[in-house]
Amino acid sequence: MGSPLFLLNLKAYPSGLGAGALRLARTLGDAGRAAGVAVAIAPAAPYLSEVATDVRYPVLAQHVDPLGAGPCTGFVPPAAILAARARGSLVNHSEHSLSPSAIRDAVHILHELELVAVVCAGTVAAAGRLARTRPEYLAIEPPELIGGTRAVSTARPEVVEGAVRAVHRAARSTRVLCGAGVHDRHDIAKALELGSEGVLVSSAVARAPSPRAAIEELLSGF
Repeated sequence: MGSPLFLLNLKAYPSGLGAGALRLARTLGDAGRAAGVAVAIAPAAPYLSEVATDVRYPVLAQHVDPLGAGPCTGFVPPAAILAARARGSLVNHSEHSLSPSAIRDAVHILHELELVAVVCAGTVAAAGRLARTRPEYLAIEPPELIGGTRAVSTARPEVVEGAVRAVHRAARSTRVLCGAGVHDRHDIAKALELGSEGVLVSSAVARAPSPRAAIEELLSGF
């Protein structure tokens, strides 16, 4: 995946369910090409294969479980992500967290299948620890700012700067994404200024009256 990266997590917001998942994915692809920005999207699990088959940029799962293919009803093993033609997965999002050992195992299995891991961390200390699993990306997202009105890049810039330093000490090649409360072009520009190599965005687009306008506004910050 490219850098800097704009990664859109649709979560399970109504705008991204059913036909909305593909509609938003196509909108993001068109806007990314027009802006010259690398983009990726994480739709809800039922739409993963449909979106991954339709668009020509990276599609990620929202969650992965450290399991092999087999009797694991209701779980999302990496093999299922690969079979859906997706490129990888978010790991340990605060809304679907994993234990440290499960995070390690999930990243390991993803890498065995040549899939990308985007590990999420809520604190600078956690970012440094989880970077030792050597994911391609680590997203710093203080849980208290997720879905709120404040951006981590402006409300707590020291968190982004600290995460960048901590991650690069542990795994120089891991790229840091800024998440939690990214609302507009100014938040994007500030996140990049602080050393991140992209952003992980959700509600600013998925809950916007006009998702296309929101995407274009955010991409202009690159």
